[in-house]
Amino acid sequence: MTEKLNAFVHKNWRGVLLSSGVALVAVGLEMIEAEIFGRAWLEALVLAILLGTAIRSTIRPSAKFTGGINFSAKMLLEIAVVLLGASISTSAIVAAGAGLITGIAAVVMLTIAVSYGIGRLLRLPSKMAMLVACGNSICGNSAIAAAAPVIEAKSDDVAASIAFTAILGVVVVLLLPLLVPLLDMSFTQYGVMAGLTVYAVPQVLAATAPVSALSLQLGTLVKLVRVLMLGPVILVLALIYGNSQAGSRPGLSKLVPWFIIGFLGMLALRSLGVIPEALLPVIQHTATVLTIISMAALGLGVDVRSVAQAGGRVTLTAVLSLLFLVTISLGLIKLLQIA
Repeated sequence: MTEKLNAFVHKNWRGVLLSSGVALVAVGLEMIEAEIFGRAWLEALVLAILLGTAIRSTIRPSAKFTGGINFSAKMLLEIAVVLLGASISTSAIVAAGAGLITGIAAVVMLTIAVSYGIGRLLRLPSKMAMLVACGNSICGNSAIAAAAPVIEAKSDDVAASIAFTAILGVVVVLLLPLLVPLLDMSFTQYGVMAGLTVYAVPQVLAATAPVSALSLQLGTLVKLVRVLMLGPVILVLALIYGNSQAGSRPGLSKLVPWFIIGFLGMLALRSLGVIPEALLPVIQHTATVLTIISMAALGLGVDVRSVAQAGGRVTLTAVLSLLFLVTISLGLIKLLQIA
């Protein structure tokens, strides 16, 4: 056990330290903003992504940092999502209502169909168009990774889809909060919008935390319902593409990631009153710190130059699909009269 721990630390300490350093600078810049302007126009979460991306695109840290950066971007962020479950109770789910949950499922299925159609109209290969559609409609890279073996997609198609999703995902996180003043959205409406449009569960934190706690809670809840659609979608794809080889299907851990189960577990504990009220602020602060570090690591994994390698048709397909997703999400908010 000691040897494994030493090996883990040796492999990851540089990347974790770099990610933490970038996060610390981001927090410092936020404090400076607040001191000069009276408020922070760019939150530490956003600044961490921007700083990390700038470093990755200019300096490009050596391979010694890769393990720790990946650990910070994935594991620390997943832990933060689990802790976030303590900030939501079942009353929030009940308040969401069956109409919203049904609407989320409908948005996912319709967006997959339309995104796939856009890709085919732009002459993308069928399987690549499906990868982009799943990534846009459900949960970005995770959906692409889960769908790829089921439809037997080429590795080049998978790499191109994931490369652009990484770039576009960061862009969405940075630009989506601008819709609040532009469309005069309430915190509730924005939370639903973010949950329906942001790619990854952890990125919802970065897109909603700077706006309000209510947006963060609703956004995470909506996003988790959206992610749970991955299982049914993968099963449908397996039927459509006729791929019955046992080794080609993702396991349960791919369809329902551990951190979603952890999130639901924390939600249940909070609803049952097991978690003391005095402990909730500590849990929330810990989740925030881990998220900022993870956002820095996420930025450190994104090279803006990789967007050119993804290809113009993939780029246009993803952008048009995202615009459709935003439009239909606004339509759902109006239809359900979410105030």
